[in-house]
Amino acid sequence: MRAHLGDQLVIESPTTGATRRDGEIVGLHHTDGTPPYDVRWSDTDEVTLVFPGPDAHIRHVEHGPGANGPSRRPDMDEPGAASGRNPPGRAPNPGDIGRRVATERKRQGLTRAETARRARMAPEYLDYFEEQPAEPSMATLLNLAAALGTSVAALRGSGIDLPPGQGQALLHPRLRDLSPDECRARLSTHGVGRVAVSTPDGPAVVPVNYEVVDEAIAFRTAPDSVPAAAVGTDVAFEVDHLDEAMSQGWSVLVVGPARGVTEPDAVRRLADRAHTEPWAGGGRDMWVSIQPERLTGRRISPADQ
Repeated sequence: MRAHLGDQLVIESPTTGATRRDGEIVGLHHTDGTPPYDVRWSDTDEVTLVFPGPDAHIRHVEHGPGANGPSRRPDMDEPGAASGRNPPGRAPNPGDIGRRVATERKRQGLTRAETARRARMAPEYLDYFEEQPAEPSMATLLNLAAALGTSVAALRGSGIDLPPGQGQALLHPRLRDLSPDECRARLSTHGVGRVAVSTPDGPAVVPVNYEVVDEAIAFRTAPDSVPAAAVGTDVAFEVDHLDEAMSQGWSVLVVGPARGVTEPDAVRRLADRAHTEPWAGGGRDMWVSIQPERLTGRRISPADQ
């Protein structure tokens, strides 16, 4: 049995041959079109993972420029037919996974069509998935995660309220120092890191959205906030990443003096190069710059890497 996206899976009664159920194949899990399939059933509009049995067959739809007339999926234009688009007047109401997929897709500048192609699913299914609550199969989630370069856990939002690193340690871990160039590469151009400062109430470590501009760390904050206490002092700034599945990760530490950026041209330049607004929101127009005097990092990996 082989199918293309948009074909119909038909389940027939073994005694009468009448159609018991049919649905559109909206997701493939093998490039050769063999089962299983993600099927959106015409009677419920739900999508499920299906391993076709002996009572099932594929009803093929014409594909490509060689087809007679415009290609369309069966019954998609008929009244009451299932569709990946919202009915008129109904606002999109995606589930949490759909929101995460859409957010990551847009962050990477990918269209729905390109993402669907990478994930080997029908674009209409991705439309539906991003706009309506859905319960995709594990195979679909794996395909979407691979298409977006992320993990199934990230798409599901699992562990969002738990600290990272609760998995088991590697059997034979290797801890090594990172070179300055490796540290700069992991700092990248922007992200979320933690700045350690001294306050009247004692030491504090707070997360900030940061930019790397001319090798300096810059972040926006409010004048009366904890991160603003960094100005005029030597501070530590840390960024890290953990791979929960592989029990490995890295951390980079920057130490140096912090100053407030007040020159109009310098402020404008930082604002123009900012990749995102501070996640904390509110009025955060004070720029702070940390000039690295010491840059160190470490990485934990398997002993054979």
